[in-house]
Amino acid sequence: MRGLWTTARVRAAEDRVLARVPAGSLMRRAAFGVATVALEVSAGRRIGLLVGAGNNGGDALWAGYYLRRRGVAVSAVLLDPPRAHAEGLAAFRKAGGRVVDRLTDVDLVIDGIVGLSGRGPLRPDAAEHVAHLDAPVLAVDSPSGLDPDTGAVHGPAVHAAVTVTFGCLKPVHALADCGDVRLVDIGLTPELAGPDLVELEVSDVGAAWPVPGPTDDKYTQGVTGVAAGSATYPGAAVLATGAALLATSGMVRYAGAAAEDVRARWPEAICTGSITDAGRVQAWVAGPGLGTGLGAEEVLRTVLDAGVPVCADADAITMLANNPDLWDARDPDTPVVLTPHDREYERLVGEVGDDRVAAAKRAADRFDAVVLLKGHATVIAAPDGRVLVNRARTSWASTAGSGDVLSGLIGSLLAAGLDPLLAAGCAAKVHVLAAELAADGAPIPASALLNAIPDAIRAVRPLTVP
Repeated sequence: MRGLWTTARVRAAEDRVLARVPAGSLMRRAAFGVATVALEVSAGRRIGLLVGAGNNGGDALWAGYYLRRRGVAVSAVLLDPPRAHAEGLAAFRKAGGRVVDRLTDVDLVIDGIVGLSGRGPLRPDAAEHVAHLDAPVLAVDSPSGLDPDTGAVHGPAVHAAVTVTFGCLKPVHALADCGDVRLVDIGLTPELAGPDLVELEVSDVGAAWPVPGPTDDKYTQGVTGVAAGSATYPGAAVLATGAALLATSGMVRYAGAAAEDVRARWPEAICTGSITDAGRVQAWVAGPGLGTGLGAEEVLRTVLDAGVPVCADADAITMLANNPDLWDARDPDTPVVLTPHDREYERLVGEVGDDRVAAAKRAADRFDAVVLLKGHATVIAAPDGRVLVNRARTSWASTAGSGDVLSGLIGSLLAAGLDPLLAAGCAAKVHVLAAELAADGAPIPASALLNAIPDAIRAVRPLTVP
């Protein structure tokens, strides 16, 4: 797992470290790390600096100093000369670094415009310099113009190929595109308690994913119920049921109007036309393609009253938003995972806003449920304050029916007994990986993503299972 800490906590930790180390040593340690990575990734020996005011600019200038000592030609644009870091600028000039009006003929640009204290888009002069760059950018701590706590962008910003950050990862590194993120140790770890956000790594998912043991059978591995689909939308039932079947080795019971379609595609599923005939399950998936009429409301009411974990998606979210009284059917001890996209979230809570982490936490607290807020960076919040983030490397999963597949994955992991937050996080990770494997560089339908689930599970498991 990779922890991420908010900027307020990072600055507090830095202050405690600064109080006991020689002045300037922390900056020089960070700058040396920037210079080291710059040498690794640069295609040539000409590096440019975009230098803002304050410590972020100081990091860039000291990095330029270390690069000059390695024989690299370094030029710097001072975006705010009177406020440039005095000590760093003096060392840079003494080492032979050049101050110029514009960067030309460089192989790499180091972005030292603004640091963790920066908010909002680039100022016009900085934006103009960035717009004319024709070399890859290495960002110091965070690409300038991106909010370090939310990843939000509201105008001109740096697009970084590489980001070098110090001490620990920050939310922006999981919530936005920061390129290849490199972490430099500057001694903050002893000053940092538990992280504010967590990003699951492939090995975490592989270790948590349920597989059959020598004493398991179809019942002990979890029986997933699927209440989805309708005569109008039978495909949602087929996709959600298929995902649940492919995710684990347990059993899937389908109940709904698309029973014939599900049976034709998945003969392994136990299909009934009514939820009252479904039999016992260990978790329910409810909502995809179900509709929002009175019959669908009764199905959702029955699911919420069943006393087992529920993954509520799509039409289930719409019904809960339109008729909050449906929540009254829920057993207070029943874990629920809600999986809204932004528009569904608006129906439930209101506008998502720039801070997607705060939005997910707000909904989790209001509904006492795990909330998976879909997006390129999926945010998953639990009512107890834990938060997972899963940033997709591609957008191939942005296709109709993809959410039905995700719901089936979550439901199967809930039935297998995983903690709801972990179930949602693992499902999101495998869902994205399946989309990448299926796409292989070309658009895909959700059925192709579904078929790639076994390959995605195999891809995560070898890291933990020989």
